[in-house]
Amino acid sequence: MLKRFVIERDIPAVGKMTRPELKGAAETSNAALSKLAPRVQWEHSYVAGDKTFCIYLAEDEAAIHDHARLSGFPASKITPVSGIIDPTTAAG
Repeated sequence: MLKRFVIERDIPAVGKMTRPELKGAAETSNAALSKLAPRVQWEHSYVAGDKTFCIYLAEDEAAIHDHARLSGFPASKITPVSGIIDPTTAAG
């Protein structure tokens, strides 16, 4: 069963990357993911300043480290997600 993780990646100036540069980064990530399937899946990432915050589904942290090694993108901090809340959580 896959678990959800937030991966914080320290990537200097990633927030200033152009659309073509981000496309290339996504292609690199996808190539690494294809070698690791079905152990790890990328949901999406938030790009902010010198970091990305990536949401992944993975068997375990080792699969995320394998992706980091294959892609060349650091996994600076990996945090398991224990739950999800949103505005509808307030409704009970």
